[in-house]
Amino acid sequence: MRKALRWLLALVVLTGTLSTAGVATAAQPEATGTVATAADIKDRLLAIPGMSLIEEKPYTGYRFFVLNYTQPVDHRNPSKGTFQQRITVLHKDVSRPTVFYTGGYNVSTSPGRREPTQIVDGNQVSMEYRFFTPSRPAPADWTKLDIWQAASDQHRIFEALKPVYTQRWLATGGSKGGMTATYYKRFYPRDMDGVVAYVAPNDVVNNEDSAYDRFFEKVGTKQCRDRLNAVQREALVRRQPLEKKYQAYAADNGYTFRTVGDLDRAYEAVVLDYVWGFWQYSLLSDCDTVPADAKNATDDQIWNTVDTISGFSAYTDQGLETYTPYYYQAGTQLGAPTIHFPHIEKKYLRYGYQPPRNFVPRSIPMKFQPSAMRDVDNWVRQHAEHMLFVYGQNDPWGAEPFRVGKGAKDSYVFTAPGMNHGANVAGLTADQKALATARILDWAGVTPAAVQSNPSAAKPLAAFDTKLDRREAEGEPGLRP
Repeated sequence: MRKALRWLLALVVLTGTLSTAGVATAAQPEATGTVATAADIKDRLLAIPGMSLIEEKPYTGYRFFVLNYTQPVDHRNPSKGTFQQRITVLHKDVSRPTVFYTGGYNVSTSPGRREPTQIVDGNQVSMEYRFFTPSRPAPADWTKLDIWQAASDQHRIFEALKPVYTQRWLATGGSKGGMTATYYKRFYPRDMDGVVAYVAPNDVVNNEDSAYDRFFEKVGTKQCRDRLNAVQREALVRRQPLEKKYQAYAADNGYTFRTVGDLDRAYEAVVLDYVWGFWQYSLLSDCDTVPADAKNATDDQIWNTVDTISGFSAYTDQGLETYTPYYYQAGTQLGAPTIHFPHIEKKYLRYGYQPPRNFVPRSIPMKFQPSAMRDVDNWVRQHAEHMLFVYGQNDPWGAEPFRVGKGAKDSYVFTAPGMNHGANVAGLTADQKALATARILDWAGVTPAAVQSNPSAAKPLAAFDTKLDRREAEGEPGLRP
């Protein structure tokens, strides 16, 4: 593997020299003066038809705008109504490349920079996924929430902003956002010059999830697995006293359970997320925080560890409401994992892993489309170009990853050792980190001369910023990517 990577790095010398010779290697003042142009960028953005300003927030070295953009509810029938979609723009310089980011959920309205944006020292456009409030049509026609409509949202935003940000563009996202970036490339392959998809699940066959069971048989160490499994089982053994605690907790916080059905279903859903949630968000070293002797632990110790990792609010009506669009998509196109619990006797399991249908109000119709993920998977295997997939070794969502086949070009799937759902390029092995960084720079058209001659020297063009470059695991408590 190392020899192959060194050969690929050597090949990058040639391809990088041919494709990026003479490009800028660091952010330079724009021809008309950085200050003058920066002052004008708001006017240029607001001159775009359908674009309106929500607010501007200051950040040293950047301009940061929170905007609304008018989108059609149905891109196939634009006359059928519109809605306002939130986006943000972290403006560096129009002479720099632009990274198009989405997490697949709500957009953050605080300045933040994703890893590819730091690597290329560029601008960043971030999009709120359709149907996550407030970017939801009213009334909401849920049949218009699908991966093609969302990709078309990105396509229209790109077309609107490309005359302003004329340099190269990369798409990126983590978890559901990594899926979103991949779907965007599938449906609009010519828009982006490259894609960096982090920890993106790829559930091709929804009812065949044995890969997840195999993952949980081997992840981490036996000692850690046994400790987690024991806590999970004990939480079901003590169902009666802990559900009384749950009732008091729900009453104190005004939580209700109409969508999932009742508190008992919600309780089991939270408990069954426990082991998955640990590996999604924690590291092997965090096993020391898990009760070592579950049978002799107090009720409070069992409750606290489950609440910390799974979150007892996750399956309340109030906890589910924000994520209704995700569960709708999981039950109509994306798919959702189902795993088994051999360490728990059947008498303690009443529902097992519940399907997405249980987490969406019954007033919203759902019908699964099995062809959607098969189409994307086949396209990636055969036609991926300038695509990088990054996974974490200990992340359950990586049990069913994207793969690239013989038809793919300049595309890679890398796994960061020991990392969870927060896996990134920085966490890869040295050879893979250098190769990934070199390819990202090349796709963005900003490869420094030194890297063209020695790709193994590739590193981010922008210095790490503790506020802008927060490294957090993607996703939220509850079984969500």
